[in-house]
Amino acid sequence: MDSATSRASAPLGASASNGLKIVVVGGFGVGKTTLVRSVSEIRPLATEETMTQAGAAVDDLTGVTTKTATTVAFDFGRITLDARNVLYLFGAPGQERFWFLWDRLFSGTLGAVVLVDTRRIDDSWYAIDRLEKHGTPFVVAVNDFGGPSFTPEQVREALDLDPHVPLVSCDARSRESSKLVLITLVEHVHTLHAADRVRPSRQELV
Repeated sequence: MDSATSRASAPLGASASNGLKIVVVGGFGVGKTTLVRSVSEIRPLATEETMTQAGAAVDDLTGVTTKTATTVAFDFGRITLDARNVLYLFGAPGQERFWFLWDRLFSGTLGAVVLVDTRRIDDSWYAIDRLEKHGTPFVVAVNDFGGPSFTPEQVREALDLDPHVPLVSCDARSRESSKLVLITLVEHVHTLHAADRVRPSRQELV
């Protein structure tokens, strides 16, 4: 599949002046690094380290027993939208011991993608809870690991998702599929901002 590792690194244009930030969050081993890598126009900055026996008692490998590396800080990728606008992607580490980084990563964020593995759906609750507390717009993307399939209604119920939160399926290895997830997020953010503009102010209601 097409990925950043098979594409040449592209220099950032001198006219680029507006940076937009998106964070990809989710549980351990859900595919955050893979998504950033698949869609980035540059070779992503990754902070993956080889997993060792010392971490076996800390990281729950249920459902991801073939995983051999893990993110210990964050992943970083880039997409040039046009001459002025650039999208910066940050993939957050999924393990609980790195959650303290999330609040910093959420600062100044346009929106977020919550990646979900239906084999470990409980791992997604914390990400959704933190984003809701921050008031950060987000979409939920179910990454396809070839396991049992669930209907969108079943996933929504399991995650207790608000009806307005978009839910999509994706293959994080695919550049086109990952792009569609990001497009869904941007459209969702645009819809929310448009609704805010037409909502009457408190003064108008008095």
